[in-house]
Amino acid sequence: MNYDILLAGFGGQGILFAGKILAYSGLMDSKEVSWLPSYGPEMRGGTCNCSVCISDEPIGSPLVVNPNVLVAMNTPSLEKFIGTVQPGGTVIVDSSMVDIKVERTDVKVCYVPATELTSTDPQLKGGANIILMGKLIAETGMFTTDTIKAAFEKVVPAKRAHLIDNNLKAIKTGMEYNG
Repeated sequence: MNYDILLAGFGGQGILFAGKILAYSGLMDSKEVSWLPSYGPEMRGGTCNCSVCISDEPIGSPLVVNPNVLVAMNTPSLEKFIGTVQPGGTVIVDSSMVDIKVERTDVKVCYVPATELTSTDPQLKGGANIILMGKLIAETGMFTTDTIKAAFEKVVPAKRAHLIDNNLKAIKTGMEYNG
């Protein structure tokens, strides 16, 4: 297993949280992991991306320059990073927020209207990032739902524990999306 994942969008979309859940999932599976957040000075609304490495081998650098998995939650992020994805890589796009199509033919692209899906179910509110993470897990098979659940239970603070079931529902929604 060797995943160099880049999650990208704007501040407030939960990019860093999704990356942290992926990293903790790797820890739960006894993998080598790194999690490196990066965001602009604007905080909410500014650019935001997160490098996550999950591997069976020691990780040389936590910075993902050429991801084999890209999750893009807005158009500027897709435009900025699509050229860096390794041939044969996987690209997960929030098609509710991205108004362009990927022209590359050497990567697998999954369009998921994650933001739109959150508007149809109150339990999914604010969970577009987690829906996309569910699709990522379905496409790569990198973790089981039990591993993801354990990561949520570890990362989510006690005062927000009531939201774990909503997040698990968002994971399931992403895993089952076939549009």
